Amino acid sequence: MSPTATAPAKAKAALVTAPQSAPAKNGQRILPPFVMVIFGASGDLTNRKLVPALFGLQHEGAMPADYSIIGFARRPKSDDEFRQEMKEGLDKFSRLRPVSDTDWKNFTPKLSYHQGNFDDPKAYQALKKTLDEFKKTRGLTQHVFYLATAPDYFATVVQQLAAAGLVGHNIPGRVVVEKPFGHDYASAKTLVTDLQACLNESNLFRIDHYLGKETVQNLLYFRFANSIWEPIWNSNLIDNIQITVAEKEGVGTRGAFYDGVGAMRDMVQNHMMQLLSITAMEPPANLSSESIRDEKVKVLRSIPTPKAETIPASTVRAQYDGYRQTDRVSPNSSTETYAALKLQIDNWRWSGVPFYLRTGKALTTRASEIVVVFRRPPAALFRAEFGDLLHRNAMHIRLQPDEGVHLCFNAKQPGRSSVQPVDMEFCYSTEFGSYSPEAYERLLGDAIFGDSTLFTRADEVLEAWRIVDSIRDGWKNSPMAKYATGSWGPAESDRMLQADGNNWVDLDARAKA
Repeated sequence: MSPTATAPAKAKAALVTAPQSAPAKNGQRILPPFVMVIFGASGDLTNRKLVPALFGLQHEGAMPADYSIIGFARRPKSDDEFRQEMKEGLDKFSRLRPVSDTDWKNFTPKLSYHQGNFDDPKAYQALKKTLDEFKKTRGLTQHVFYLATAPDYFATVVQQLAAAGLVGHNIPGRVVVEKPFGHDYASAKTLVTDLQACLNESNLFRIDHYLGKETVQNLLYFRFANSIWEPIWNSNLIDNIQITVAEKEGVGTRGAFYDGVGAMRDMVQNHMMQLLSITAMEPPANLSSESIRDEKVKVLRSIPTPKAETIPASTVRAQYDGYRQTDRVSPNSSTETYAALKLQIDNWRWSGVPFYLRTGKALTTRASEIVVVFRRPPAALFRAEFGDLLHRNAMHIRLQPDEGVHLCFNAKQPGRSSVQPVDMEFCYSTEFGSYSPEAYERLLGDAIFGDSTLFTRADEVLEAWRIVDSIRDGWKNSPMAKYATGSWGPAESDRMLQADGNNWVDLDARAKA
């Protein structure tokens, strides 16, 4: 299945086209001059994701002639020591490794380091002095502050930035924060209040890297740029929708962190709720960031708050065998490493269509996929002849690995009175080649440009917490299921769908293909 527009530049066009000064390689826009200050620059996220993404933008020709990246952290170090750390990170984690000498030579002068404690006003005054000098001598007026810190520091850093006059309701500085945004509804609400007291919502960018994936961005194009799909994207022809985010690895060395979070807060509240809302949203009035995010919020608001009496039948929580023996995990841990749930969207489009979500650690394979399962034909002409050989039509939207879309339908085998399911397939790498920017490249570029389409708004965050909190509250007195490592999860998850006459669509064949 091939898209109508096959030019790579069109396929990689921005979800919302922001103003740009000139085209760059691979159809990317050229960013305006900027300074990005990364708080927590000594951390893993900076090394693995942020600097490799900025380096990728430089390589693709998307960077302006002048820009600056300042690492802010507590450890004393020189600019050269910081640059060497970033070079080592690029050699390990960049999609462009091994890093060419030419690329590094162009990139390294843009990096510098600023030592300071997150709660020290003097450190922010010194930072402001540096930024004022950049503004005066280099014309770098756009400031982006990236909080690659523990969530406990979000409010502290933003309040210090505001006190130093670097962000504010009348100051254009932008702040990017990582997940998790709160650990429940109450803490998220407090954080929203604290941050919005310091700057406008329009200058606050809550990042969810799933929204930077090409296939997720393509969902809007897929649905609203093709006339054949939208008429069937409703309860008249769709039986159920399944969203899977499976991880093959266990918790590993992250036991202390994960045991305080669990699958619901780590994956469902953010990534999976975003995937659900984009899949189910109504067509936006236009492609502005607010119109798109308005429709996503409407989806979440249409999901009833799960009631305590329905939670045992509509949700599953489980741990993989051996989780409690993981280093720095409590031997009596009640943290789920697997979560499955059934949600309903109470609106005209989706009434009666169950949305099944599942995510877990130590599963059979690594796969993120949305499967749209269509209803059976109203007149089953071939049921008597072929019986269970007739599969339900299903559309698979694969986010990782092997990004693409394929449609499964029934066809007669040549020369035989028999039927088998066949595929029509669109594969990103086959159609457009191996070039695919990292999610953080797209998201960092959008933050620099001020395009908030792919970032979550405060009301989205709170609606997702409303749903997740009610389920977690209902789990307090429910038993913890178990599942074998390398499986697709507990039997209770299968039984949840079987109670509705459904089954999880088998993703094994796709994963092993």
